[in-house]
Amino acid sequence: MLDILQTAAFYVVPFLLVLGLVVTVHELGHFWAARALGMSVERFSLGFGKAIARWTDKSGVEWRIGWLPLGGYVKFSGDENEASVPDQDHLDALRRELIARGDEKALNTYFQFRPVWQRAVVTAAGPLSNFVLAIVIFAAIAFAVGEPYTPARVGGVVPNSAAAEAGFQPGDLVLAVDGDPIDRFQELEVAIKLRSDTRTAFLVERAGERITLMATPRRQEIVNPLGRTDRLGVLGIRSDTALELKRYGPVEAVGRGVAQTSETIETTLFYLGRLFTGREGPEQLSGPLGMAHLSGDLAKLTREQAPDTESFLLNLGLRMVNLAAVISVGIGFINLLPIPVLDGGHLLFYAYEALARRPLAAKVQAVGYRAGLALVLVLMLFATWNDLQRLRVFSILGGLGT
Repeated sequence: MLDILQTAAFYVVPFLLVLGLVVTVHELGHFWAARALGMSVERFSLGFGKAIARWTDKSGVEWRIGWLPLGGYVKFSGDENEASVPDQDHLDALRRELIARGDEKALNTYFQFRPVWQRAVVTAAGPLSNFVLAIVIFAAIAFAVGEPYTPARVGGVVPNSAAAEAGFQPGDLVLAVDGDPIDRFQELEVAIKLRSDTRTAFLVERAGERITLMATPRRQEIVNPLGRTDRLGVLGIRSDTALELKRYGPVEAVGRGVAQTSETIETTLFYLGRLFTGREGPEQLSGPLGMAHLSGDLAKLTREQAPDTESFLLNLGLRMVNLAAVISVGIGFINLLPIPVLDGGHLLFYAYEALARRPLAAKVQAVGYRAGLALVLVLMLFATWNDLQRLRVFSILGGLGT
């Protein structure tokens, strides 16, 4: 029983801490932007469902923690629901009620009655806060600890590999992949993994000259340090220098934070592009279950590698905040997708309102929000299915049944 509880703690606690940080920053972005613009907020909630803890501050804002810790929301005064989905009949009735009781000044504090640009600023502040969090974390790590760095120089070429067929030689310095500059071997590895079965141009420097080599990374099974097996692109080259930690000054560290955040977004966009064009399978998509398992695996790996408790806690904290930065970028990016019920969907409707000088018809918005909610639920179910398959849950259950 003790082993089960310990295992559960390794998988659940780190995940909840990481997700809690990312969600809190996202919702605080909405909250602070709204308060800065003089909007009235009714509730700030971490988690959904019935509150397990709640309190009200001096300004009248209710702060609560819901029992389902998979997100959060800011409910503005006058909102009919937690998603700030506008209902025209509700808004009209609210306006008449405020005017009837002589409280017209309150209209200016309600989110739904503010100018469209202000609503757009408050909506965009959530995802932007996630990007800022990632930049801060990446920059702090680069400054305080350093960043793994290895020049993108070829140390060895595997015989009969895609690299050997393309003419790669030891000593080649890779400068760019498909026109995108490469600074380190770690970036080169990511580029190769994402280009399986795709003819790719590699700009290399050899003996002072620049040449272009065309190669097609082969899709192969790769076992990562966490013991997971993925089918990704393999070129067949090895680094020629040992991994080192590169330290940065304060200004350089901020630059690296911005660069790493941008690289994460670009990698996500590149993968989605390949996914929608059929060149990549959807098996890499993951949901909350997969993220929880990943954080647990990182915690277990850290425990196995740490020589003492102090090292374990230090390295675990470092890996968890780094994971928080990556997840923060992902959540910020996903929320900007133009899907109704997500922040990007709200921004899409606001863009229409700004151009047409009138809101989109209430019925059309209602249909859009229902369709968006259905799409989000389908994507979550699909990601959870991937997680269950990856964790071999169905195979285990089948084995128990036989």
